[in-house]
Amino acid sequence: MAGRKKNESKPSYSTSQLLNYESDSYLERTSRPVYAIVFLLPFIIFYEIGTILINTDMLNRSQVRVVAFVWLQQLLQYLGTSSRIAWIAPPLVVILILIGLQLASRKRWYFCAGDYIPMVVECMLLAVPLIVLSLFFNSRSVAPDGSPRLDGNTLAAVAHVVDGRTGGPAEPVRQGVAPLMAEAKNGGPSLMANIVTGVGAGIYEELVFRLILICLLMMLFQDLLGLSHANAIVSSVLISAALFSAHHHIVVLDGQFGCNAPFNWTEFSFRTIAGVYFAALFAIRGFGITAGTHAFYDIIATLINALVFDH
Repeated sequence: MAGRKKNESKPSYSTSQLLNYESDSYLERTSRPVYAIVFLLPFIIFYEIGTILINTDMLNRSQVRVVAFVWLQQLLQYLGTSSRIAWIAPPLVVILILIGLQLASRKRWYFCAGDYIPMVVECMLLAVPLIVLSLFFNSRSVAPDGSPRLDGNTLAAVAHVVDGRTGGPAEPVRQGVAPLMAEAKNGGPSLMANIVTGVGAGIYEELVFRLILICLLMMLFQDLLGLSHANAIVSSVLISAALFSAHHHIVVLDGQFGCNAPFNWTEFSFRTIAGVYFAALFAIRGFGITAGTHAFYDIIATLINALVFDH
């Protein structure tokens, strides 16, 4: 009986929500996985169509894809999926994982259309602290000519993809709004290309580094190594945040290491803090709001960089 009471007093935690909100309240509804599916579906469609449109002039040579998206493609190919199916499967992986979480949560499946706009506004407001933090970190950085420079102002890491495979070691990946905007002036990716990749990063980087990685790390630290719940959370969040930041500098594609950008402590620190921030959002508000906040941060940062810092 004592053991039974002990188990009953132990709090339960969901992989997508740490806090228990009042039943059917806005916070409870919008943290459900089914809400994440409906909320993110337009973002997924926008990223897929946008990727095709911004690459129409180089479809026979290469495409620009978010690194986390490419990782999902390569994992599916490793598991035996054909390259053609792997090319279109990552969006389905996102939806299937969220459906699985919805089934596991045993929560209601309905979606209130009136919640969509408030979720958009919430994501935009939650992106503001990161914008302020980014400006603070980068206010001390200046370009060689003495002009202001907004480094680390995007959380998207993108890769060149050639015939379904990543580019060679000479130029495997490109990252950041500032480099991409500089290329736009020379006929490279445009402002819309940066927005598209930012939206993709919001979905697929959150899928990899928060939804998948944090859950795996929690299983490792808490279930296998026996750490306390609190220590497992702290360790999982810090490691996932550090890896999230590091992958903007060094990534592994097709089994090869690629360099996104030279290591910079300012950018690394900012993205690590951003990773912790997103992990907190993921635990409190669920995957949909977290991915949306990430996407809107990238969009807002792209616009600020284009309108303010690139004149």
